[in-house]
Amino acid sequence: MYTIDLSGKTAVVFGIANQRSIGWSIAKILSDAGAEIVAVYQNERVKEPVLKLTSELPNVSMIECDVSDDKNVESAFSQINSISGKVDIVVHSIAFAQKEDLGGRFVDTEREGFRIALDISAYSLVSITRHASELMTEGGNIITMSFMAAEKVFPGYNVMSTAKAALENEVRQLANDLGPDGIRVNAISAGPLDTLSSRVISGYRDMKKAHLERAPMKRNITHDEVASTALYLCSDMSSGVTGEVVHVDTGYHVMGI
Repeated sequence: MYTIDLSGKTAVVFGIANQRSIGWSIAKILSDAGAEIVAVYQNERVKEPVLKLTSELPNVSMIECDVSDDKNVESAFSQINSISGKVDIVVHSIAFAQKEDLGGRFVDTEREGFRIALDISAYSLVSITRHASELMTEGGNIITMSFMAAEKVFPGYNVMSTAKAALENEVRQLANDLGPDGIRVNAISAGPLDTLSSRVISGYRDMKKAHLERAPMKRNITHDEVASTALYLCSDMSSGVTGEVVHVDTGYHVMGI
């Protein structure tokens, strides 16, 4: 049996909010594999829940960062450099759109709502990767979280679908940019999961029901399945994989009806 050992690796995880966060599930499994975790939280409002969660981990640091501000991102990685001196893994599990843009008609999306969703959910990966790659002196792995709405229409997901499509395109371009440096960039396209953000998506229950009924495996996915895939992508077991979007959706994406 192959055992993944990430001892001596530093993993920077963006997007831990509570125990249902995909970022939290990934942080746990990377920590179990021996990685040092740097948990990046948005602001003081979410600091306490993140602190409570990460206190369970044996080797963890916490850093505040508002990814909508490039100076904040630069400062965060300066602090990470002071703590660890390097970065081996980055987990980008960040997405945001205004509630009013997650329902109704996509054509009614206003310019500011579009800008906010694309900035936080997609551009943040570019900014984070630019600064993280400077500290990946021995190569590294970057993973982000997508959804099949990047490829197909999911009514109610609206502007977030556009953000996910941009995100997947970024994965391919960043993989090309950073491949010569031994840095791999991949995305996980996960099926519907109960998270803090999924609750505000109009039609989320319908999405989850459709996956359950139509996926070849006739069930929804779990947080642990996404985390296990992330562990694989962050390990040498996936050394030849980059620029990829890995579907973890019990096969739903292969179905036509």
